[in-house]
Amino acid sequence: MRGRPKNAWLRRLAGPVPYKDWITARGSLTARLQAASRRFELRCLRQCLAPLSPDEAGRLGLRPGSLAWVREVLLLTDGEPAIFAHTVMARRPRHPFDLRFGALGERSLGSLLFADPRIARGPLEFRRLDHRHPLYRRAEAALGPLPTCLWARRSRFGSRAKGVLVSELFLPAILTLEPGIRTA
Repeated sequence: MRGRPKNAWLRRLAGPVPYKDWITARGSLTARLQAASRRFELRCLRQCLAPLSPDEAGRLGLRPGSLAWVREVLLLTDGEPAIFAHTVMARRPRHPFDLRFGALGERSLGSLLFADPRIARGPLEFRRLDHRHPLYRRAEAALGPLPTCLWARRSRFGSRAKGVLVSELFLPAILTLEPGIRTA
């Protein structure tokens, strides 16, 4: 039996993580950031069709390189980027959710996902990322130089046929926010 790949996404965090309370919370990260800051802003960086990475494709049950809807946003608190979020969603089969996803603009994806009780969130997965990971490189392209390593989490929302994979990279500004604030 083979062991877990060295750089696999983990279901549990081990050891110290500076913002563990933030990264392990299952509720809406957007709602939590709004409650913890004086001024919250969502900045949509891109929303387009793009090929899936092998890792993302596997998590959504699709072929690597398949075209999927990709959305990348920055969540800013008091003017500082706190989260870089990367979302992928299969473009087939077509689903009514596609129209709402496509029309989000500067609104949060959480406003759709957490508002519909039929959309279930799967388990959270965690991973420490550096310049070798595509998510880290996408964030660095948007923001400029980043610390050597950053923690990320991801989870899959929705049904087998129409899943949405949301990955969130936690940026240094998250450390300036009060971690004890809890939302649903």
